[in-house]
Amino acid sequence: MSVRPDVRLEAAPMQPVDCGACGATVLARKSSWDQTTLQWSTDALATCAERRTAAESSERPNRNAFTGCSALTAAIRAAAVAGALDVQSDEPLPTNPEAR
Repeated sequence: MSVRPDVRLEAAPMQPVDCGACGATVLARKSSWDQTTLQWSTDALATCAERRTAAESSERPNRNAFTGCSALTAAIRAAAVAGALDVQSDEPLPTNPEAR
C-alpha cells in the first residue's frame, strides 16, 4: 500500500496576508470560511504584539499555544471577502460576520 501524496498546497498555495494592526505578514490558506491554515515566519512572530503579549502573560500549561491575533483574523477575513485570499470551498460568504 502506498501513501497518497498531499497535493493541497500545490493546487491552492498559501498566500501572504498583512496584519492591519502591526504589519506582520503571514502565509495563509482558507479551506473554508471556518478553516484557516497559517504559517508564521520568524519576522511575523517578532512583529505581532498580540502574540508576544499572550506568550509573556500565559499561565496555561502549554505556554506556546496561541489562540490567535484578533487583528490578523480580521485582516484574513477582509482579504478573503475582497477576493485577495482564495477560499477553497464553494460555500457562500456567511451573512453573520461574528460567526466566522
